[in-house]
Amino acid sequence: MSSVRRTAPLRPGTLPKTGEQVPDPARRGLLYAAAAGITAALTAAPVASAAPRPAPGLPAPASPWTTSWATAQTAPTADDPLAAGGLTDGLFTARLRLSAGGQVRLRYAHAFGAAPVLVGPVTADGRPVTFGGRPQEWLAAGASLTSDPVAGLRVPDGALLTVATRLPGPTGPLSFHRNTHAWHTVDGVRTRSVLLLTGVETTGARGPVLAVLGDSIAEGTGTPDDADLRWPDQLARRLPGSAVANLGISGNRLLLDNDRFGPGAQARFDRDVLSLPGLRTVLVHLGVNDLHHLPVERDPARMVAAYRQLALRARSAGLRVVGATIAPFEGWTRWTPEADAVRRQVNEAVRTGRVFDAVADFDAALRDPDRPSRLLPAFDSGDGLHPGPEGHTAIAAAVNPRHLR
Repeated sequence: MSSVRRTAPLRPGTLPKTGEQVPDPARRGLLYAAAAGITAALTAAPVASAAPRPAPGLPAPASPWTTSWATAQTAPTADDPLAAGGLTDGLFTARLRLSAGGQVRLRYAHAFGAAPVLVGPVTADGRPVTFGGRPQEWLAAGASLTSDPVAGLRVPDGALLTVATRLPGPTGPLSFHRNTHAWHTVDGVRTRSVLLLTGVETTGARGPVLAVLGDSIAEGTGTPDDADLRWPDQLARRLPGSAVANLGISGNRLLLDNDRFGPGAQARFDRDVLSLPGLRTVLVHLGVNDLHHLPVERDPARMVAAYRQLALRARSAGLRVVGATIAPFEGWTRWTPEADAVRRQVNEAVRTGRVFDAVADFDAALRDPDRPSRLLPAFDSGDGLHPGPEGHTAIAAAVNPRHLR
C-alpha cells in the first residue's frame, strides 16, 4: 500500500491526484451535500431508451433495465489479502461476459463494508461512466451504487465488456467475489476476484430474465477459466436475448452462514435476488453443501422447509421460482451414504411439484444410470462433485425455457 499525504478537501467531481489522501467522508459530508445539490440541478443524467418489446408470452418488465451480468459478494477473510487489505489509488479492471445486450449501466455494492468507499473514475469499454453526472461517487457501507447509462455505449448479446474502476482509497477491506473463474487485474496483477462491482445492467432483454441462486456449480467450478462454459452462460446462449444473473458462491449453503462462503440463501436472498431490476424468475440451485460441509444437515424436512420459504419470498415479490434437484456426488471426499439418502429424499420432495412453480431436474440430467449416487463419468470434472464442461451443457439443457416466463 503506497504512502499518502493529507490535502485540502476535494470539490465534488474533482479527481484526486495519484498519492493524495482522499478526505474523510464524514468531514466533507456537509460541504459535499450542499454542492451536490447544485451539481445535480445543473447536470442532467443521460436518459435510458425505451424498454425493448418482450417476446410473445412474456410480460413487459416494470423497468427497461435487467441484469446482464452479476456476481454475489462475500466478506474477505485472512486468506484473501487483496480484498482484506484494500487499495490505495488502485485500478481494478474486469472483463465480463454479458448475456442480454443494449444500453449499459453499472452497479457497485459494499455489502460487508465498514466505511464508505470512493468509486471512480470508471470506464466501460473505454467510455467514461458517471454517477449523477459526476465521475466519482461515494459508495456507502452496506449499500449499492448504480451508475448513469454509459453515454454512447450499446453492446450486443453476449458481449465481452471491460470495466476499469479507479479506487482512490485507502479503501479498507473490500466486499468482493472470490473466484469468477475468469481473469481480471488489479494494477496489472491478475486475479480471479471481482472487487465491489456486482452487476452490469442492460436494456436489451427480450427473453427470460433469470437469477440463479447457486453454489460453486453455478459459479463455474469444473469449467476452464475464461471459457464462459458455466451452465448459466450456456443457458443464456441457448435463449438469445435472455438476461441471466449468476449469483453462485462457492461453498454456499441453503441453511447456514459461513465466514468464508458467505451468508446462506436465507440470509442473502433479499439483497442478492430481490434487488435486481426487471427480474421475472429465480432458479434455486443449492443444497449439496448442506449435506457435506460441517455441521452436516441430516434432516430433509428442514431443507424442504427452507426451499418453501425461498419460494414464498419469491412469489411475494411477483417472481416465478424454479427449483433444481441436487445432483449426485459420490466420489467427493466428504460423501457418505447417509448424505446421499438425505439428497434423495429432498429431491423426491422437490419433484412432487408442491414446493416450487417448476422443477429443473439436474439430478436426472447428470447421474450415472448404473450408479445413481454418482455423476455420469463423462460429466464429472474429476472430483465427484463438480460437473465438467459437458456436465454444464447437460445442466443448461435440463432447464425448460417454458418455465422461465
